[in-house]
Amino acid sequence: MTRKHWRDLSPHQRGVFVAASALQIGLATAAWTDLACRPQEAVNGRKPLWALAIAVNFVGPIAYLCFGRVRTRLTS
Repeated sequence: MTRKHWRDLSPHQRGVFVAASALQIGLATAAWTDLACRPQEAVNGRKPLWALAIAVNFVGPIAYLCFGRVRTRLTS
């Protein structure tokens, strides 16, 4: 299998790569920021483990945002 270089990619492939990279960086930034600002009592599990999990591409940040935070009910 030969390695592809940036110059070998079509403009469409480059666009998809840039968009996916931006999405990954945005998700990870949002998840790490939320984790840093959230008290331990509001996190399911240990914060250091979630910080490591967020580093896993796409899966980590989405898992934290869906399952890592304690859900609170809004009361009227």
